[in-house]
Amino acid sequence: MQAIAQESLTIAIPFYRSQEYLRLAIESVLRQSSPNWYLIVSDDGPEGGTGELVSSYHDPRIRYSKNETNLGMAGNWNRCLEAAETDLVNLLHNDDELLPNYVEVMLQAGRVHPEATVLFCGAKIIDAAGRESFSFVDYVKRFLKPRTEGTILLHGESAIESLMRGNFIMCPTVCYRMSRLPKERFRADWRMVSDLDFFTRILLNDGIFVGLPAVAYAYRRHAENATTAYTENLLRFDEESRFHDEIAAIARERGWPSVARVAERKRIIKLHLAFRIAQDLLRCRVRAARQKAGFLWRMFRKPGNKTPPRGI
Repeated sequence: MQAIAQESLTIAIPFYRSQEYLRLAIESVLRQSSPNWYLIVSDDGPEGGTGELVSSYHDPRIRYSKNETNLGMAGNWNRCLEAAETDLVNLLHNDDELLPNYVEVMLQAGRVHPEATVLFCGAKIIDAAGRESFSFVDYVKRFLKPRTEGTILLHGESAIESLMRGNFIMCPTVCYRMSRLPKERFRADWRMVSDLDFFTRILLNDGIFVGLPAVAYAYRRHAENATTAYTENLLRFDEESRFHDEIAAIARERGWPSVARVAERKRIIKLHLAFRIAQDLLRCRVRAARQKAGFLWRMFRKPGNKTPPRGI
């Protein structure tokens, strides 16, 4: 790989499937207003021809890597971080797109906030065809953010309490500063909450998050999205519930009673379940609504987990 520019950013795509979306993701990187980027595609999927697709762009800033064995989602995300040769790294989901200003916004923020472990920005929602789309769940997230004008600074106890009230950080918008990340990265034992788990551990290790007002990312919501599947099979809600119990236990150990209370109440999970139940009923999906209602009922009846947390 050519010598790394003094100030540049790595865009790493942890690819699994759907080369058509991958093509759109790569082309969104090529449209960046700043040329100071490098692109890595880490192929963890079963599809043939991905390497040929990537090499067809004939750009020396683009690199392709095929994993010898399947690493799984968390493993491939970690491989992407390890492969980067710049301090600032974004994990671009292969079915999403960057808006043209992403690299410019993050490089500028990185200069202004050298203390930041994580930089994140706003995102617009697009559908399978790339059209801007309305998502009620994503619309609600804007009300979960700390009420402040302009840039958001998050650190310590108050930041973790905010995330337990509701995760308002769109995971793939994040730009990580490698030199400030903890040694343990994404955990393979989580699927739906692997990002929230990582964010929380960064904060528990004195990391600083900087939220930018700029909208610089396009998040694609579609039927094949893993988030959609995890919502329907309830894995999402099961993981979120167990994770909140874990954070409540850590908060009690640290003497953070307010954080523990917020985590144990799980209000955002219950509200999300109630919304999905109403949505199912409106669509006459009675069986799906009944399954979610049963899960919600068990959440109200089950006391919080009092077992010791895992190490951080």
